[in-house]
Amino acid sequence: MAAGRAGRALGLALALLAGAAAAQYAPGFGPSPALPEPERTLIPTINVAPAEPWRDDATPVPAAGFRVTAYARGLAHPRWLYVLPNGDVLVAETNAPPKPDDNAGIKGAIIKRQMKKAGSAGDSADRITLLRGVDAKGQALGRHVFLQNLYSPFGMALVGHDFYVANTDAVVRFPYRDGQTGIAAAGVTVMELPAGPLNHHWTKNIAASPDGKFLYVTVGSNSNVGENGIEQEQGRAAVWRLELAGAKARPYASGLRNPVGLAWEPVGKAMWVAVNERDELGDDLVPDYMTALRDGAFYGWPYSYFGQHVDRRAKPANPALVASAVAPDYALGAHTASLGLAFYQADLFPPSYRGGAFVGQHGSWNRRPHSGYKVVYVPFKDGKPAGPPRDFLVGFLDRDGKAHGRPVGVAVAGDGALLVADDVGNVVWRVAPIAAPAAPAAR
Repeated sequence: MAAGRAGRALGLALALLAGAAAAQYAPGFGPSPALPEPERTLIPTINVAPAEPWRDDATPVPAAGFRVTAYARGLAHPRWLYVLPNGDVLVAETNAPPKPDDNAGIKGAIIKRQMKKAGSAGDSADRITLLRGVDAKGQALGRHVFLQNLYSPFGMALVGHDFYVANTDAVVRFPYRDGQTGIAAAGVTVMELPAGPLNHHWTKNIAASPDGKFLYVTVGSNSNVGENGIEQEQGRAAVWRLELAGAKARPYASGLRNPVGLAWEPVGKAMWVAVNERDELGDDLVPDYMTALRDGAFYGWPYSYFGQHVDRRAKPANPALVASAVAPDYALGAHTASLGLAFYQADLFPPSYRGGAFVGQHGSWNRRPHSGYKVVYVPFKDGKPAGPPRDFLVGFLDRDGKAHGRPVGVAVAGDGALLVADDVGNVVWRVAPIAAPAAPAAR
């Protein structure tokens, strides 16, 4: 009998420990998020934070022990970053191309107005700018036009002396010489990408394999949940793998509504991706996520989410694909628009940041209250997430619900600082420890 009481006590203790471990994650975050029941409404939630760019020398607020400086201001909708081996920083100044068939009708007109309110409207600069060096104030020493006359460029990758750009409709290759500040040569198309007059998720990202043999290419869906017809989704909602030697491409992983950030995890050597999930199922569905990609895996979209939770809006249903759906590794919160992804492998930050992932959360437009609008850090251990996310750079959204900025791409600079592209503030921010040589403490 005493043994039975001891066993029950041990069971209770283990249950309490498990509960405590689960409780440390906010709802919608972590490896096993508790998902509420879907909520369907006649009129979807729209709660856009109006854009009001930073005034004077105002900045976002970094974690304790860090300072933030404006590495470069006055950019034109900077969304993505790439750091060259020599430390030069490339910034894709870009916006959506014309999409006459996207967001049609009354609902579409409302969404377009709200996106303008959020600072997402306007022509694309179609340019990549090079930033070089850093001065005592944490600002770039030089700024050059690296490439121009592109077509809504986003992802960038250097393989040997070949520089690749992911335009919205194609991956294009340019010749590159070490240290050059501009490319005048014409590009060569190596892979055409789904685009056209609908082109709902227009950003296309790329990342090279460590051996330089492959490019991984992200292509988002052409709808929220397949409402434009499954025929419009050919080649979409997937990460492709392009073999550079023979220009052969195949789907690597599918069922990914809008995969954006790509990064190689340094311990497990897996390719990780940040994915924006579907809308209009309630404020707390569906969590965006990051996951290690498995070759040939299907991740649910549009038929299910977070594994095998069926989305009954997807017509016709596909039970066979749902049965094969893989649950992602780590939820990043509903409607956070988690886009940027970078693993930290430098020595400038304290050891507690080594090996973990920084995630740029662009921020919600259809949730009450708002979510995202910050950069978070997710610790990793043995190649896997090892705890709840920690706020690293906040203050993009003020107490009045106005967005002074929206973080997108994140990248680790050559000196170990973290760089953050802010496409509403038109700034690239630089975050470094206070003890490191940089600008005076930000206000």
